[in-house]
Amino acid sequence: MNGNKKFSISNMLLAFITVLVVIGLVALTGFFLLTPPDDIIMGQAEATQVRISGKVPGRIEAYRFGEGDRVKAGDTLVFLDTPEVLAKLQQAEAVRKAAEAQNAKAIKGARVQEIAAAHEMWQKALAGLEIAKKSYTRLQNLYDKGVVSAQKRDEAEANYKAMVATEKAAKSQYDMAMDGARTEDKAAAAALVQQAGGAVAEVESYLNESALVSPIDGEISERYPEVGELVGTGAPIMDISDLDDMWVTFSVREDLLKDIQIGSELNAFIPALDNKSVKLKVYYLKDMGTYAAWKATKTNGQYDSKTFEVRARPAEKIAGLRPGMSVVMKKKGNEVL
Repeated sequence: MNGNKKFSISNMLLAFITVLVVIGLVALTGFFLLTPPDDIIMGQAEATQVRISGKVPGRIEAYRFGEGDRVKAGDTLVFLDTPEVLAKLQQAEAVRKAAEAQNAKAIKGARVQEIAAAHEMWQKALAGLEIAKKSYTRLQNLYDKGVVSAQKRDEAEANYKAMVATEKAAKSQYDMAMDGARTEDKAAAAALVQQAGGAVAEVESYLNESALVSPIDGEISERYPEVGELVGTGAPIMDISDLDDMWVTFSVREDLLKDIQIGSELNAFIPALDNKSVKLKVYYLKDMGTYAAWKATKTNGQYDSKTFEVRARPAEKIAGLRPGMSVVMKKKGNEVL
C-alpha cells in the first residue's frame, strides 16, 4: 500500500512540473510573439563628390593620378590633346597682329613721302597764286589807264581767284597729311585691337583647359575614359571625393520619425568597422515623394506611410569610414536605441 501511494504522489508531482513547464513555454512564446521586433534602419555613408570635366573636346593625353590617389587643390590631374584649339589660337593671334598694324598706321599718320608730296603741291599752289596775283594787279592797273580791255582784266581776275582756291585745297591736303587719321578712325582702329585681344584671351582660356586641375583636396574615386580616348565638351573625366565632408543618409518611414528631427542626435553602428558605435547629428530632413512609399497600409483600411530622407553628420571624424559603407540604426517602438 505504501509503495503504491508513493508512486501515485511521484506521478502527480511529475504531472505538475510538466504543466508548469508547458505554461512557461507558452508564456515565453507569447512574450516573443507579442513583443514587436526592433526596427532596423539602414543608412549609407556618403561624401561630397566633384566631377572633373573640360570645356573643350580633346583626347586624353596623360593622367597624373590614378584611382585611390590623394590630391590637393591645384594639382594637375590630366592633360588633354587639343590641336583644334592651337589652330584657333594661331588664327586669333594673326587677326590681332593685323589690327595692331592698322592701329599703328592710324596713330602714325601719313608716310614721310606722302607728307613731302603734299607739301610740294602746296608750295606749287603758293607759287601759282603769287604769279596770278601779280598778273591780276598789273592788268588792273593797265585797265585803269585804258590800255587793256575789260575782257583781259576779267580773265586775270578769274585766274587769280582760281589760284586762291587751289592754294587753299593744297594747304588742306598738307594739313591732313600732317595730322594723320581722323579721331574716329583712330578710335575704330583701337577698338579692333581690343576685339582681337579679347578673341586671343578667349582661345587662351580654352587652351588652359587642356590641363585640368583639382578644385579641392580629396581622393580620386573613379576615372572614366582611358588614355587616347576622345572626350567631348563637358564630358566627365574623373570624380574626386572629399573624405573630410561626409554624412550618412537614412531612408525612414514617417511612422518611425518620432524623436528624429533636425538637430537631434542618433546612435548607430558601422558593421564594416567591427560594429563601431557612432553618434550622428541630423541636419537634413525631407520627404522622398510618393514613389518612395515603402509600406502600404491601405489594405488594412489605414494609410500609406511615406518615406523621408534623413541626413546626419558624425559628431566627430570617424577613422576608416568610407563612402558606401552601411550605417545601421535600431529603433524600438518610438525610441532610437
